[in-house]
Amino acid sequence: MRSSLCFAILAAAPLAADPVEVPRGAHVLLRMMNSVSTRTAQPGDFVYLRTATPIVAGGRVAVPPESYVQGVVVRSKRAGKVSGRAELAIRLETLTLASGQVVKFAPKVASVDGGESGQRVKDPEGDIQQSSGKGQDAAQVAILAGSGAALGAMVDRTVRGAGIGAGAGSAVGLARVLLTRGQEVELRQGSTLDVIVDRPIALE
Repeated sequence: MRSSLCFAILAAAPLAADPVEVPRGAHVLLRMMNSVSTRTAQPGDFVYLRTATPIVAGGRVAVPPESYVQGVVVRSKRAGKVSGRAELAIRLETLTLASGQVVKFAPKVASVDGGESGQRVKDPEGDIQQSSGKGQDAAQVAILAGSGAALGAMVDRTVRGAGIGAGAGSAVGLARVLLTRGQEVELRQGSTLDVIVDRPIALE
């Protein structure tokens, strides 16, 4: 009787799922839960994300969407006023499963949702760099030069007046460019990062 009861309990108990392994090279899409900017970020600041898509391994969903990922800012460099692009380096560290299991999770950032900002991943280490603002700077100088030329012509009504106005406008535009920092790296809440697993991850 006792053996029959034990057999019935074992038969009714759910079988434990076999461990699975997320393979090296797997892509995972993550979504930012907080915003991080080189304007304010400091090394050691935490970065919080969630999986935007499921991670499939062994023919089944090993990690469902909305699983938590935590990382940290490693390096933050602001854009310079004359030269130097903004750069941000983050290190992802842990992945928390629905079961409560926390595993080491240190993939490399492969690409970022840069939108119109032009920010991109610049090297295999996953550092994020802002694009050059030289084109925008030149456009700003040209616009102010054109405005200055028009104003000079209106006041002086001569070609000489237009030239003086253009020179003044260019000077103002150049001064503004030299006194203004370039665009910062912005990982805004809701933006996405594509990361690549660089070593297998065993999940229970």
